[in-house]
Amino acid sequence: MPTLTQDGPVWTLDLGDDENRFSPALLTSLEECLEEVAASDQPAVLVTTGGGKFYSNGLDLDWLGAHPDQLGGYVQRVHALFERVLTLPVATVAAINGHAFGAGAMLAMAHDHRVMREDRGFFCFPEVDIHIPFTPGMSALITAKLTPRAAVDSMTTARRFPGPEARDAGLVDAVAPLEQLAEAAASRVRDLAGKDRATLGTIKSTMYAGVVAALRQPPA
Repeated sequence: MPTLTQDGPVWTLDLGDDENRFSPALLTSLEECLEEVAASDQPAVLVTTGGGKFYSNGLDLDWLGAHPDQLGGYVQRVHALFERVLTLPVATVAAINGHAFGAGAMLAMAHDHRVMREDRGFFCFPEVDIHIPFTPGMSALITAKLTPRAAVDSMTTARRFPGPEARDAGLVDAVAPLEQLAEAAASRVRDLAGKDRATLGTIKSTMYAGVVAALRQPPA
């Protein structure tokens, strides 16, 4: 399960050391961790990462298969997670330690910055191959962060991008060896810890108002 630690202004949210799929229990834990960061009143930045070969494999399809009647509410919770990270009033960076697939890659997209392990792991939107179209909110989130070319190349192909190719395509900002990943990610945001939260939160909410509106749409 996720754990939240603090080193000075740098808060690190470790998603876990398995596939880190968005089970209801994991969603609850992430919601609580993000609320703790948001409720603090000291200078802060947030780094998210994983502890194993996965950053996150996204939706918990096994749970959904067993609870099809809860699909709508589940998707709304995932959308709310994306919105929370997208508009969090502190600087955020995803330290992508391994595979980031589907909604796991979208979680990374919701951050202000992304740094990926350079030698292992793939960044991938597999939706076209697994017959799960993007919701309007998911599409709005991804396209708000990518160039049109990068969006087409990643969203319509299910291509698996290793770290250097993900960087070159603009899916992530930088790559680093695993042993340097956490510091490479933290160094991108540490100097931003003192930004006024009210101002930063308003800027993000305004900047991504269209994405937020799409994420809040009830699932079809």
